Amino acid sequence: MEKITKDTLISELLQYNENAAEILFRHGMHCLGCAIAHQETIEQATNAHGEDLEQLLNELNGLA
Repeated sequence: MEKITKDTLISELLQYNENAAEILFRHGMHCLGCAIAHQETIEQATNAHGEDLEQLLNELNGLA
């Protein structure tokens, strides 16, 4: 699996990690289908939703 970073696009993330959508939903990020999400980085998404970037990256990379 590709290492997920703060600069990974949401659209790329969904290809890298089959559990990504479930993890994002748990963090209140329900806009995976919107057009902006495909050009938005994980860092931008966490900032927009008030989530902890490091915690989310750890979960997405299977470290949490």
